[in-house]
Order: sequence, then C-alpha cells, then structure tokens
Amino acid sequence: MNAILLALTSHDTLGGLRETGFYVPEAAHPWRVFREAGFAVDLVSVAGGRPPMDGYDTNDPAQRDFVDLPDLATTRRAAEVDAVGYDGILYVGGHGTMWDFPDDEGLARLGRDIYEGGGVVAAVCHGPAALVNLTLSDGTYLVEGKEVSAFTNAEEEAVGLAAVVPFLLQSTLEERGAKHVAAPDFESQVSVSERLVTGQNPASATRVAEEVVRLLRTH
Repeated sequence: MNAILLALTSHDTLGGLRETGFYVPEAAHPWRVFREAGFAVDLVSVAGGRPPMDGYDTNDPAQRDFVDLPDLATTRRAAEVDAVGYDGILYVGGHGTMWDFPDDEGLARLGRDIYEGGGVVAAVCHGPAALVNLTLSDGTYLVEGKEVSAFTNAEEEAVGLAAVVPFLLQSTLEERGAKHVAAPDFESQVSVSERLVTGQNPASATRVAEEVVRLLRTH
C-alpha cells in the first residue's frame, strides 16, 4: 500500500489582520482522492497537535470528514517523523504556510528524503512555501529547472495580501530557478516536473492529488 504524508502549517495569524492556518479544502480534497485510491494518509504539522484551520466549508462532506479525523487533533511534528515508508508528501496550502514552512528543517528533510528515495513531492497553492528553501543532498534547490505552479503574485494582489505576506511565493520560487507556470487568476493549473507536482490555487488541489496517484502507480 502506498503511504502519503499531508503536511500542515501551525501558523495562525495573517500579519495581525486575522486568523489563518491550513486551507481545509486543500487538505480534504486530496485526502479523499488518496483514500479512494487505497493509499494510507498520515498527517504532520510544524508544531504538532491540532493545526489552525482556514476556509472551512461545513457544507462540503469531504471537508467535514477531514476535520472530524481523530488524527487531526494529534498531528506529529514534522521534525519527529521519519520519511521511511512514505511514498509521497503533499505540502497543503493556506496563508499560514508563508510564515512557518520555508525554514522548518523537518519539513525540508521529509521532502528531500522522499524525493531522493524515488517518491513524489507535491504542494498546492501556498504549500510550495515549503519548497523555497528545500535543497537536495547536492545542495541544489529541488525546484531548480523544474516547472512549478503556485499562488501567483497576481492572485496575492487580487486578495489584497501582497504587502502582508513575508514574501511573494511566485517571485521567490523563480529566484530559486523554478520555471513558474500560471493559469489566469484562481483557475486550475497543475505542473508535473519529474516527481514534483504543484498546483496554483484551491481549484488545483484535487488534480494535484490525482497526479500524485498517477505517478506512484506508474513507478
């Protein structure tokens, strides 16, 4: 059985403006895809415990099921998790990731070890914040030379948060050598580059998971 890690932010404030956290549909919809594919899914977060949530729609059955998971209240810290036994990791989005994903060594180690072990690394929306400082064992950035899709500068401007987030995700990924591929604002866009799967925004979350399943089934 394939096993996947869903990585969630533990950061709960959006520049002092309001509360934030991981974006629930970007976790719930991939989780449903993975479970329906017969994959085991485990949860990790930066700080452990119950991570803060954002964007929860109680009318969505998949989101309700995910939020009700007992494991969500007791997530393990990424720093305490070994990559052995996991075939993939999905860095879930939400604005909180912009503060705690880039410099979390546990998250970076999991991504590096899974990728170098032949697994798949995936991220959606702001989840690619985990990729901006993720280097492989040879010191190169994982995203260098690869096509990547993430929440765009234009989308950040559109939601009025370009001056609030600590950096612009698209620009920073491009600085790391990524080839950023974008669809029009808030439309689905997924990039698959070797064993890296990235999605631009919430509309891309389900397809990101479907591409991870496809890659793992064809390996």
